Amino acid sequence: MTYVKVFVTPDAKRESVEEKGDGVLAVSVREPASQNRANDRVRQIIAERFDVPPGKVRILTGHRSRGKMISISD
Repeated sequence: MTYVKVFVTPDAKRESVEEKGDGVLAVSVREPASQNRANDRVRQIIAERFDVPPGKVRILTGHRSRGKMISISD
């Protein structure tokens, strides 16, 4: 199992993933934070980046904040 710290920017003009220091990923998504849409898109982006199905990506902490801890099952 892999753990990743993610800082999310919802409602961005374009989607991007940048690696910051200490293994933190800065993810910008076009979806709004309402109705869990941004979280769903973040899971999809992380799954694509780590080449796993979206069902293997879980948000552990930070469901309602920009800072999140995500687990990726092998």
